[in-house]
Amino acid sequence: MRVHRGITLVLMVLFCMTKPTPAVGTATLLSENDLRWVDGDTLDVEGRAFEDRSSPWDRLPAKAESIVRPPVWGNSRHSAGIAIRFISDSPTIAARWHLTSERLAMPHMPATGVSGVDLYVRMEGPSGPIWRWVANGRPFAVENERILVSALPAVSREWLLYLPLYNGVESIEIGISENASIAPAVSRDRPIVFYGTSITHGACASRPGMAHVAILGRRLDVPVVNLGFSGSGTLDPEIADLMAEIDASVYVLDCLPNLDGGKVAARAAPFVRRLRSLRPTVPIVLVEDRTYSDSIFNPSKERRNRENRAALKAAHAALLREGVDQLFYLEGDILLGDDGEATVDSSHPTDLGFMRHADAFGPVLRAAMRASAGETSERSGDDHGNR
Repeated sequence: MRVHRGITLVLMVLFCMTKPTPAVGTATLLSENDLRWVDGDTLDVEGRAFEDRSSPWDRLPAKAESIVRPPVWGNSRHSAGIAIRFISDSPTIAARWHLTSERLAMPHMPATGVSGVDLYVRMEGPSGPIWRWVANGRPFAVENERILVSALPAVSREWLLYLPLYNGVESIEIGISENASIAPAVSRDRPIVFYGTSITHGACASRPGMAHVAILGRRLDVPVVNLGFSGSGTLDPEIADLMAEIDASVYVLDCLPNLDGGKVAARAAPFVRRLRSLRPTVPIVLVEDRTYSDSIFNPSKERRNRENRAALKAAHAALLREGVDQLFYLEGDILLGDDGEATVDSSHPTDLGFMRHADAFGPVLRAAMRASAGETSERSGDDHGNR
């Protein structure tokens, strides 16, 4: 009996001393002491469209604090849609980020999406380069350090690291092996700028890379700017002025979930006219609200969808009669599918809902991008190639 107990004790000790190699997709607590840390602000940063900011990782310029409504300003301090692109041959990629809020999660959205970081790498796919998910950096406190991937061959790769969706960031650093190289990725073309509600903001994606704005950026291989403001995407005219300061390839207006039919009728056409006067040639995409998943059981929600869409269609028709061109339209019925399975609360998408959003947005954005580039070919087919 003593022999058996002795063998068992030895095996337990050996098991505890064994350090498994972290696998791709598994972020671990920081344990390597020979990492070199690089300020993310020195690399290529996408999704950050204004230079004069109160904080390095804000989404609006400092002057906006006195221009926009307080809820918009508060939400703009979240780093939704901001991503760091870099080239490195490091066998290990780590992240160290300091959050601005102790609220790491929400009742209907996990900490991995609210306050985590998300790592992707560019790889060769069956029909060309794709962005492939690698790991999520899970937050456990305001200050976090995580190894995202390790034990890789020392080959140069292009990386993409998304910042948190519903928390702010005071600082973020990329950790690489001591003797590895790191450099900013080459800056890309003009971004697609999305203005909208909590859905655009990213609620309720399980991780930052799963918001539809981020998915579309990867699929279309273009920079994106996320101007989603939770509860506050209300077609405020001052946002049109700020959007026009961005040299965009396409503007997307997706605000109906925060409006009703009367407000859409009053605000949609004036907003488009204002934006068009400041940016005469940039395509604008008007997006209907998603169909509430429980609208078939809730007459008030069905009525809100119906009245919002009627008002937006009327605004679209009026703008076309006025001669406003480069105007595109996306209907809302296709955004979530028809099985009721794509939200957490009938409104905010799950990852499934965001994938369906991306599927719906893809064709109209491709058409708008071609128009932005001066092309006149017919709209391309469904966009499922680069997930």
